[in-house]
Amino acid sequence: MLLKVIGAAGEVTGSSYLIECGASRVLVDCGIFQGKDDERKNSESFPFAAGSLDAVLLTHAHMDHSGRIPLLVKEGFKGKVFATLPTLELVKVLWYDSANLMKEEAEWKTKKNSRKGLDPVEPLYSAEHVDQAIRHLAASSYDDRIKVAPGVSVRFRDAGHILGSAILEVWLAEDEKEVKIVFSGDLGPQETVMERNPAIITDADYVVMESTYGDRLHRSNAESREEFREVFTKVLKSKGKVFIPSFVVDRAQRVLYELSLLKDEGILGETVPIFFDSPMGVKATEIYRKHMNLLSSEIQQYVSEGKDPFSPGKLKYVTSVDDSRAINEVRHGVVVAGSGMVNGGRIVHHLKHGIWDPKNHIVFVGYQARGTLGRRIVEGEKNIRIAGEDVAVKAEIHTINGFSAHADRDDLLAWAANFTTSPFFLITHGEPESSLAFSQTLEKAGMKSAVPSAGQEIQLEPNGAAKAVKLPEQPVLLRGEEVPSVLTEILTLASGLRESAPGKEDEDILPLLQSSRILLETARRKMSAKKV
Repeated sequence: MLLKVIGAAGEVTGSSYLIECGASRVLVDCGIFQGKDDERKNSESFPFAAGSLDAVLLTHAHMDHSGRIPLLVKEGFKGKVFATLPTLELVKVLWYDSANLMKEEAEWKTKKNSRKGLDPVEPLYSAEHVDQAIRHLAASSYDDRIKVAPGVSVRFRDAGHILGSAILEVWLAEDEKEVKIVFSGDLGPQETVMERNPAIITDADYVVMESTYGDRLHRSNAESREEFREVFTKVLKSKGKVFIPSFVVDRAQRVLYELSLLKDEGILGETVPIFFDSPMGVKATEIYRKHMNLLSSEIQQYVSEGKDPFSPGKLKYVTSVDDSRAINEVRHGVVVAGSGMVNGGRIVHHLKHGIWDPKNHIVFVGYQARGTLGRRIVEGEKNIRIAGEDVAVKAEIHTINGFSAHADRDDLLAWAANFTTSPFFLITHGEPESSLAFSQTLEKAGMKSAVPSAGQEIQLEPNGAAKAVKLPEQPVLLRGEEVPSVLTEILTLASGLRESAPGKEDEDILPLLQSSRILLETARRKMSAKKV
């Protein structure tokens, strides 16, 4: 029995794990990469023959977990994709939207290439491949154990992350040995707003566990809501605009609910227009309405009072391109649009037309991966190139991580502490510092853990006694093509420090800055030496 880590190792996106048990091969998740070098990573061949897989187990609909399944089918996958019913409904929406965006981008790049005499660009997959992938979907209910391949069975448990999200309990049986491995998927917080609490699981030999926020804490729901309230109080006074880049599955619905609460409190007046600018988001919201019974007790209570949690105030669903452009003429209002990391979607167009205005506000309500435009804005970059134009960043920036559908460090630790069988934890789905920090947190709590690297193979034995139980620590290595991105991050950080105008009271940071300067000078000498 073997587990191979394919994606989401040393980064948050590209989730994918291969299980081999006897002659059976099962893939857990098959997500796209987002952020640095994503085009190259997404177009790379899978490190296995797609046709050799018996099944795919999908934890939830987010594209960093599901987005390469149509490509898998394009390359010859013939088996079933097992997931909960809401997940299957959501991926249909996400995949078609993704295929359409890929088609448009490929056509645009092909036009540019033709002027240079270069080859045309093909999209990663097409709507036809999505049609084919949908025929492979198989619905599974929560809490029922099902067999998906010889020697491999699975049970889906509620992960409390987004609608339909699941923790996977996977049982492997080979040569009279049985191993149980749990995949956390993306875990929701212990104190939820939208979804139910993550299911408690007490026994496993191995746990593959996410660590997106493994090195930090979120603000409480009360604190996050107060911060959200303060932003809107400022906007109402300044008569500016609020732009909310949002993932259109779950985060957008949470934002609409929070806006509904502000309306109930009388903070958000009836005259303030709210634009939900996402055709895909509108479809996702209807799926949420269809499955209200799977949402949290807080949402259930709100619905029982005869109110719609996803319809605040003067809400307008925007679908057409012309209506989206018309929002530019509105000087005061709220714009919720994808993508959540500002790496595409209609929010790019809106920020181009509004990020330069100091009366406006941008509220980030989700994780911003390294290399994305959203991350650069959050880290304080003052001039950005957006939609082909250089624009000054003068709008006020806010980050509300408490709205995240991800568990923070203490939530993750609380969930891990439910296990009574001393499993071996494999920490993935986090940037290197976050995964390492959470692994150390588990070790301090008396639990066995390690941080595997991409491509790592672990031979599974009962009771968490993997033959590679002491995984070698991997240094964080930078590929040559990543150096420019790192330099951009350094420039952004330096610009932010300069803007804060440090004075005498900040003299304690001077040694740190001097050390950084020495390191940069050393890097420059090495680069110069290589060019000689």
